[in-house]
Amino acid sequence: MTLPFVVSIPHCGAQVPDHIGHTLALDQRQVIESVDFGTAEIFGPLPAQAIVQAKWSRLVADPNRAPDQTDPKGVVALTDYHGRHVYKSGLEPDQSGIVQRVAQFHRPYHEALEHALNSNTFIGLIDGHSLNGTGPADAPDPGQRRKDVIISNNGDMYGLTRPGYGSTACSGEQMQVFKRAFQNQGFSVALNSPYQGGYIVNHYGQLLAANHRFAVQIEMNQDLYMPPAGIEPEAPRIRTVARRVWSALEEIAAVLAEGGGS
Repeated sequence: MTLPFVVSIPHCGAQVPDHIGHTLALDQRQVIESVDFGTAEIFGPLPAQAIVQAKWSRLVADPNRAPDQTDPKGVVALTDYHGRHVYKSGLEPDQSGIVQRVAQFHRPYHEALEHALNSNTFIGLIDGHSLNGTGPADAPDPGQRRKDVIISNNGDMYGLTRPGYGSTACSGEQMQVFKRAFQNQGFSVALNSPYQGGYIVNHYGQLLAANHRFAVQIEMNQDLYMPPAGIEPEAPRIRTVARRVWSALEEIAAVLAEGGGS
């Protein structure tokens, strides 16, 4: 079956243009370490209505940050998730350079995503990510073991609205449909912990809600398929994980298409 979802995979890219590459303090392996390992293999082959995948490394311009977010972990990050300086001293991009990168790399991703969302035949947007099995030092959960799947909608641990944080990207009932489907495939699941969803889910979730559609962020625990300190998924393990994810999404599509969780 064709899954009635648009799928976004914003952190699967690893390429860096030459004119940016020479400014980096990171070596090639360190650049690759910013990839959401496994997302291309898990979410890329899904029989979704449309799939938008990043080509460029998130270090070039991060599609999951607001275009005007210019802090050190903003749309053009100055430090990576290991706390390392991304750029050689004196070669950090200035404000005009950030604006240029947003136009050249960030905006085209969102134009492709907006085009995919300009349809009346899908029911929701899925933003596919992965994360370390244990929270790193600069994470909200340092040193803590994480669930197999983290599903986020800008809500609380039940998928409900958090006071003071704005609307959720999908309903609490829909979040429970997602949670049950992944649990039925043998995954442990957390809602909105340790992360509540990034720019893509929150930005498009508000727009889609006007047409009774939703957005949800799904993060896969890399320990399910990555070898220790590796930079490539183990093929047999990730194929198994991908099949289970596909089965979960088929169940979700069937329930939501019938009006469940609305």
